[in-house]
Amino acid sequence: MRIFRDPAEVPAGFGPSVVAIGKFDGVHAGHRAILERAKVDAAAGDAQVVAVTFDRNPLATLRPEICPDDVTGLHQKLQLLNETGIDAVLVLRFDAEMASQPAEEFIESVLVRALGVQTVMVGRDFRFGRGGAGSPELLEQRAAQHGYRVHIIDDVRAITSERRVSSTWIREALSAGDVETATRLLGRSHAVWGEVVHGLKRGRELGFPTANLSAQMEGYVPADGVYAGWLVDEAPRDGLRRGIRYPAAISVGTNPTFDDVPVRVVEAYVLDETDLDLYGHHVEIEFTHRVRGMIAFDGIEALTAQMAEDVRRVRELLR
Repeated sequence: MRIFRDPAEVPAGFGPSVVAIGKFDGVHAGHRAILERAKVDAAAGDAQVVAVTFDRNPLATLRPEICPDDVTGLHQKLQLLNETGIDAVLVLRFDAEMASQPAEEFIESVLVRALGVQTVMVGRDFRFGRGGAGSPELLEQRAAQHGYRVHIIDDVRAITSERRVSSTWIREALSAGDVETATRLLGRSHAVWGEVVHGLKRGRELGFPTANLSAQMEGYVPADGVYAGWLVDEAPRDGLRRGIRYPAAISVGTNPTFDDVPVRVVEAYVLDETDLDLYGHHVEIEFTHRVRGMIAFDGIEALTAQMAEDVRRVRELLR
């Protein structure tokens, strides 16, 4: 998959292309449905599939006070888009300059001139251009002039509740520790990604050495508690390739038993590994099941006994 960070990086004559536009936060089941449809359309027209997305949630520039946390960071998003099998991604920097770009200019400079758009695919609530003046209807009005087609994609909805699959629903599930629901909405296990850094090394002292993620990690951190899941080591780093997967017991929280961790920490104990050196590696931690909530224990003996039980339970869940 090719990654362009600016329309100027797209080579001349790149098109024709089928373009899907959106934030793609989480690259969830709804996004994947759009991209699968784009791949079918592209095959029929001998075109390339391109996802046009942004380096941040546009609300971070337009209304930062109401901008939600991302389900996935940019590195994660690009990795997930790569796994869908599309041909390219154009990542647009959503700053004040882009926010002021007229909608008509976006159509002409990005979709037509840079990408040679043949078909553009958007959701019904998609808005673009200065003041949100651009809409699916505007794209349709300009389609004949520029020689492209527009497909407005309906939401993917739950059969029982009719609620649409969205990043908001995924964040709600993760905030409640319901990683199983998040998995169903995403079509894969939710994960956070970042660099392994030195912590207090208390886990090592207790017999359960953990890999602590940097506070600058990507991905929405689920509710405090203990989880079953996987640690994926990306080292040696090789673009978007995934690395070795290890079964892991994962802890999220501030360690209330000792009450000396000022910020929430994500740390993972790789089962049966006591000498694994991951410092400086970038890893992804996937959450598959919640084992329990986070509580304070009455002393180290009670804590270590519970940690042993947590590991037993994680091993059982990951069979």
